[in-house]
Amino acid sequence: MASDAAPAPQDGMRWLALAASISAISVVGIAIGLGTPLLSIILESRGHSATMIGANAAVGGVAAIFAAPFAIPLASRFGVVGAMLLMFVVGSASFVGFYVFEPFWAWFPLRATLHIAMTIIFILSEFWISSSAPPARRGLVLGIYATCLSLGFAIGPLIFAVVGSQGFLPFGIACGFVALAAVPVIAAAKQSPSVRHEDEDAPRSGFFRYIWLVPTATAAVLVFGAVETGGFNLFPVYGARVGYTEAQAALLLSMIGLGNVLLQIPIGMLSDRMKDRRILLLACALIGAAGSIAIPLIHQSWLATAALFFVWGGVVAGLYTVGLAHLGSQLSGRDLASANAAFVLCYGIGTLAGPQLIGVGMDVFGSHGFAWALAFFFVFYIVVVTLRLASRRPRT
Repeated sequence: MASDAAPAPQDGMRWLALAASISAISVVGIAIGLGTPLLSIILESRGHSATMIGANAAVGGVAAIFAAPFAIPLASRFGVVGAMLLMFVVGSASFVGFYVFEPFWAWFPLRATLHIAMTIIFILSEFWISSSAPPARRGLVLGIYATCLSLGFAIGPLIFAVVGSQGFLPFGIACGFVALAAVPVIAAAKQSPSVRHEDEDAPRSGFFRYIWLVPTATAAVLVFGAVETGGFNLFPVYGARVGYTEAQAALLLSMIGLGNVLLQIPIGMLSDRMKDRRILLLACALIGAAGSIAIPLIHQSWLATAALFFVWGGVVAGLYTVGLAHLGSQLSGRDLASANAAFVLCYGIGTLAGPQLIGVGMDVFGSHGFAWALAFFFVFYIVVVTLRLASRRPRT
């Protein structure tokens, strides 16, 4: 396995490749950020229950987990660029399908195809940027990448707030962004990485072994997915129970998002200066655990909680940024591509597990079970990293 050591000076930026992968991931963020409220509001306006709306949304998470193992075989058959362009078409067609087909049952396969397409774009863009980033500046590049993803998630709801849910316009805008993202992907086609083995006759490892190949990276993104999704979904409930108004709770969530956007580049740059990125991952988890435990202690002061959430949100998101950088420093070629797919799979598992476990924590331990459950995820990760650091195995 490769180390986190600095590269030779001639390693430089491949700007077209970076632009292609960043534009692709930005589209994923915008599409999900726009599509999530758009589809929910339309279904609610048609009289569907919250339970059924939630069931339709859950299909997206299941589809994303299902799609992850197929991303690399698809890219092996059609090439990274060919597979991404195919998924752009599938994603665009799914958005048009939501507008064309009104029967509720039809929205289940449409939700599945949309999230399958977005997941495969997600995986291949991460593989592309990890392959293209110079090792000495990998953290910086992935910090920019994570920032653009966060901005995409923020821009989607803003577009929805401006254009609303009526007519074809919001769906047409989503399709337009997807089409626009295809331009740099096509332009950078000659700089796209290969997912094929150098020896095509060599036996290929099973997909699921890649979850355990670099466990400090895959466990990091699982914890991040659980904390991010569970926290955002259940903090409004926690906030109402401890006395925050809806506006105050919403602003606190915005502080988490702001920290996420502003701190990823500095955290990525810091990771480039570290001999072993696992130390920084451990620090992120320790700060995450400490911040979680502090929530019940300072919740009566909104300003103190806002400051905590800004720092906490940015540092916790560093689990994703630094975890992805660490993954890229350890693997290359098809192994890196498959590990990127496992990385996204673990994120999806976290998004399903987080809300459930945090909800159970609140039911069992009361309102502050929200914070204790968050802390549990970080403690779990601290144990994982500590055990890996204590072992004599390579930096995984």
